[in-house]
Amino acid sequence: MFWYHEDIERLEEEINELEYNPRLIFYGSSTFTLWSEITTLFKKYDPLNLAFGGSTLAACTWFFDRVFKNIKKVDAIIIYAGENDLGGGRHPEEVVLFLENLLAKIRCKYGAIPCTFVSIKPSINRWHLSGSIRYTNSKIKELTLKDLNFHFLNIYDFMLDKTGNPNAKYFIEDGLHLNKKGYQILLTELKKHTEFFPQPKLVN
Repeated sequence: MFWYHEDIERLEEEINELEYNPRLIFYGSSTFTLWSEITTLFKKYDPLNLAFGGSTLAACTWFFDRVFKNIKKVDAIIIYAGENDLGGGRHPEEVVLFLENLLAKIRCKYGAIPCTFVSIKPSINRWHLSGSIRYTNSKIKELTLKDLNFHFLNIYDFMLDKTGNPNAKYFIEDGLHLNKKGYQILLTELKKHTEFFPQPKLVN
């Protein structure tokens, strides 16, 4: 996990320099890291983007205590991770186990706050893992039956074309990361999910 330390140190510095108390936290991998508009789009929820590039669910779980050490209170957490675990050869059941461990850490520190898992997307570059991605998403969705404050947000289906394959119009050239149209889908689905966000504040 040593290769993440530079990013983790960056996050720690950002947290130490915060001039507000974050209420809505985005946590996970580069799908969030590269979404530079998060703090603007979700401004009324006092958001904080704690994603770090290339992260796995294993890494998110491993570094949770360190990253969230100085964040005393959070109202909701949105998670996108797991794709890199599968891309690195981990079995779907391992990915689900890492998520269960992460949720346990969140519950221990923040209680029964709303947590949302954004489904693993159907990346073109990883379409050879489509079976594992679908299985992982389905198993994670099942976790919502065990925890009433854990929610599953499906973006997978909206990024497929009419033939059931990944739609290239939602991805940049690497076939892995989202472009503006891809992020618009994510934003649209998150906006349908705001009942699980903190109470919005009035923004001038």
